[in-house]
Order: sequence, then structure tokens, then C-alpha cells
Amino acid sequence: EVQLVESGGGLVQAGGSLRLSCAVSGFTSDDYAIGWFRQAPGKEREGVSCINVGDGSRYYADSVKGRFTVSSDNAKNTVHLEMNSLKPEDTAVYYCAAELILVGCTVAEGRYDYRGQGTQVTVSS
Repeated sequence: EVQLVESGGGLVQAGGSLRLSCAVSGFTSDDYAIGWFRQAPGKEREGVSCINVGDGSRYYADSVKGRFTVSSDNAKNTVHLEMNSLKPEDTAVYYCAAELILVGCTVAEGRYDYRGQGTQVTVSS
């Protein structure tokens, strides 16, 4: 059974940093991608970043490019989302999700088969 568990959310002031982690279990190979999504109250869910754990390819949405960095610690089966220069508009519940895929990644949420429970990120102004 595939399980995803997020951690690392919290309250931070604008300009600050947080690191989210997604602990992944249940996969028997590295042929999968992890996507990070967020949903703010009253807004649609947004795909912010993804990484293919096997080939290392990454994607960032324009809204976070240059501020967020996604990485994979394959030895620990954990994917991190380092978030710097946080803005109040980054406030949302952040989810990680997993897709079985050989190469590349996308933030098309419908492609993802598994999802974590989410972690709250709040950025105060």
C-alpha cells in the first residue's frame, strides 16, 4: 500500500522559509513522481512543483519559480519542498501526491494516484 505523509508546515512571516517533507512508502521502484499541490480557501487547487524520483526531472509553476526548490532523498524515500521568500499568497494547505510514471512529471492532478493528508502553511504579512 502506497502512503504519503507530509510534514513541516507551520506559521512563518513574509520573507521567511519553510521546508515541507513528503515521506513515501509502498513503492517497489523509483518509477514515480511526486507532485506538490496547494489549496487556499476559496481558490482552486494549484500544482506548484513536481519531481520524478527516478530521473530527477523537475517542474515549477511560475508562481513559485525561483523561490521553491523540490528535491528527493531517495535513500530516505522522502521528497522535500524548500520554500523561501514566502509571501502571504503562499498561504494554503499543501499536499503531496504520487504518480506512477517512468520519466518526467507534470502537475496535472488528475494523473496522480495517491495523495497525502496535507499540511497547513500560513504566511503572515
